[in-house]
Amino acid sequence: MGASTAQEMRATFRGAMARFTTGVTIVTTRTPNGPAGMTASAVTSVSLDPLMLLVCVGNTLATRDAISGSGVFAVSVLSQGQERHALRFASRCDDKFAGMGLRADHDLPVVEGAVAHFACNVKEEFAGGDHTIFVGEVVSCGYSVDSNPLVYFGGKFGSLCDLDSHAQLAFDWQLAASL
Repeated sequence: MGASTAQEMRATFRGAMARFTTGVTIVTTRTPNGPAGMTASAVTSVSLDPLMLLVCVGNTLATRDAISGSGVFAVSVLSQGQERHALRFASRCDDKFAGMGLRADHDLPVVEGAVAHFACNVKEEFAGGDHTIFVGEVVSCGYSVDSNPLVYFGGKFGSLCDLDSHAQLAFDWQLAASL
């Protein structure tokens, strides 16, 4: 396969993956120099027994070394309206956490207002091309039933539905369940 063919394949692969709708998360950890974090869509569940999930982190990112060094990480699943957090943590700005609300009930940085969150201990670390795959054992988690998730598709942020439609659907389901 020639270089141009490899380049075309990478471009096609990126375009095809952009058509896979994902949730938007911020993966964080703590270091002796303060918190570290990044935006990630490569997050998925692995196991229910034990509770495990994985995150994929680019090898050139400071967050990769921070997670490897600390042995812990948190995943905050962003809610609709938290696009600015996703953009900030996708950048290489110096203080991504400046002015950001974090939950006070966690030792790890967890984004306030996230639709769900997971705190994990790193159980395994694998090479995955230009990324590192961290498998974490979930030590705590939680979620909000009143939030709409932020999603990513085709290079753009979006949502599953508007909150009024979501509320009406929930009401309809509750009504149907009570009959």
